[in-house]
Amino acid sequence: MTALQLTSPAFADHAEIPRRHSGEGDDVSPALVWTAAPEGTAELLLLCEDPDAPRGSFLHWLVTGIDPWTGGVEEGALPHGGKPWPNGFGKPGWGGPMPPPGHGPHRYFFRLYALSHPVRLPERPTVDAVHGAVRDLQLASATLVGTYQRS
Repeated sequence: MTALQLTSPAFADHAEIPRRHSGEGDDVSPALVWTAAPEGTAELLLLCEDPDAPRGSFLHWLVTGIDPWTGGVEEGALPHGGKPWPNGFGKPGWGGPMPPPGHGPHRYFFRLYALSHPVRLPERPTVDAVHGAVRDLQLASATLVGTYQRS
């Protein structure tokens, strides 16, 4: 499988996500930048999950149908061509980090997938459903990890 690279001007890999992007702050999605998708990519899928959530991996952001020729997304924006899905808070689009008070730092995995065909998902997909749906469609993927601890 080909590798993509995924970065953010807002935070480095495995570094703290600024409060501005959290549910305690302005709850605005961070800007992301990625390398070109491989030939044959039908769409990009962007996922942000918190595997440290008390009840299992929590969905913070899911966007499908992203134009494969884009190179990123601006802060607070929807990626070009993308369709936002409901997050774990029940709202479409970005839902910033908001771990339980006193729960310590959580890791937030931003995952970008280059898919050979458009993905099919249930109406309210879980993180596990997304991982299962992209498994056989992946041409390339990238991961960026940020951390956040509630103040």
